[in-house]
Amino acid sequence: MRVGIVQMTSGDDLPANLAVAEQLVARAAAMGADFIALPEMFAYLRREGLAFPHAQALEGEITARVGDWARQHRARILIGSFAERREQDARVHNTSVLISPEGEIESCYRKMHLFDVDLTGEGGDAYVESRSIAAGDEVVVARTPDCRLGLSICYDLRFPELYREMASRGAHLFTVPSAFTVRTGRDHWEVLLRARAIENLAFVVAPAQCGRHSEIRESYGHAMIVDPWGVVLAQLGDRPGVAVADCDLEEQERVRKALPALANRRL
Repeated sequence: MRVGIVQMTSGDDLPANLAVAEQLVARAAAMGADFIALPEMFAYLRREGLAFPHAQALEGEITARVGDWARQHRARILIGSFAERREQDARVHNTSVLISPEGEIESCYRKMHLFDVDLTGEGGDAYVESRSIAAGDEVVVARTPDCRLGLSICYDLRFPELYREMASRGAHLFTVPSAFTVRTGRDHWEVLLRARAIENLAFVVAPAQCGRHSEIRESYGHAMIVDPWGVVLAQLGDRPGVAVADCDLEEQERVRKALPALANRRL
């Protein structure tokens, strides 16, 4: 399976973000990718603390547009995430959606772990996602003809129990679309991605936001694909772009048999 990751510097211009994403998806498809992953909030990355003017239903404009791209390129595409409208209150879900090569919704995951942190003492900023985002409560492993995909989003990466649960449900590959802060990304991003891969002998596919989105928001970038041994197969820097790598599921099975950590665990 050839996997493509997309890195973007999304802002608060929905049409412009969609246009950039369409071009990058086309580039990944031209490089042979049959699974292409977009970053967190790829279509609209608002300034922290503001509302979500483009919140929409699961089957809205964003999923329809990505469905068109999937059909055009005959590729499976992960919508890293978008703001999904809820009826319960004014908050939204941060929702990742898997689109089939036929343009249909195959699976969706609502971010479980919300980024409520105060990094001001560490040279960063404070974030309280729970004010505007409602947490999901379901672990999701999507079954496709190629493999099983464990879906997650950004801050989820810090909770290894989520990935162990997805591995116990048969996940071969974890998706981690993100908009990591520069402060945390510099020291933690690669370490955590490689750890989740090694712990679970799984591929990790992590598309990312990068660069300055506004005068008050900046993302780390360095989107990457990691193999089950923890080796980085592909990585981007701090600018928008695309990278691809081949994820050999037969080799993964060989490694899991040679190092049966998942089978040997006692807890």
